Amino acid sequence: MRIIGPKNKQARRVGIDLGLTTSTAKLQRRLSILPGAHGRKGRRKLSDYAQRLLEKQKLRLTFGLPERQFRRYYQQAAQTPQATGEVLLKLLERRLDNSLYRLGFVPTRSAGRQLITHGHVIVNGHKLSIPSYQVQIGDTIALAPKAQAIPTIKALLEQKNPAIASWFDRKAAVGKVSRLPERADLQIDVNEQLIVEFYSR
Repeated sequence: MRIIGPKNKQARRVGIDLGLTTSTAKLQRRLSILPGAHGRKGRRKLSDYAQRLLEKQKLRLTFGLPERQFRRYYQQAAQTPQATGEVLLKLLERRLDNSLYRLGFVPTRSAGRQLITHGHVIVNGHKLSIPSYQVQIGDTIALAPKAQAIPTIKALLEQKNPAIASWFDRKAAVGKVSRLPERADLQIDVNEQLIVEFYSR
């Protein structure tokens, strides 16, 4: 089941901007206030379990994933010999919808997911409609002409100095994966070790 409901409320619940909406100025003014009637009373001291749950929710909501799908990513990461938390972050970062966001093609990851499911994204010359596709080194990611005509996307493509992740090369509406992401490339304020502890309890 896809995450629905007011997105700024989700960010206020975990206390950080999750990049879910473009109204960041409005969010920053209320980020320290919890949603709900008693939100202004502030946050109580969290138990160890609550801290681990909060970190998991931060990451899950950032990428807009349902719990079942997020848990599958964790299980996949846990089967590798590398550090589970770091592998989990890299798997999420390599999702196609996130790649569109990190290339600066779309304002949010959910906008990227919508473009993909509507058939506006071309990977290696072929239309791809799977937001969870894991990009590989050498993959080319392009926007279809119809997508480039969408006003929001057109404005992003016309920006002179777009914010692009360092593991991509981009020219106009075409991006190429030059290498796989490292932990240092991930601009996510999350403690992945607490997520590992949450699922290992």
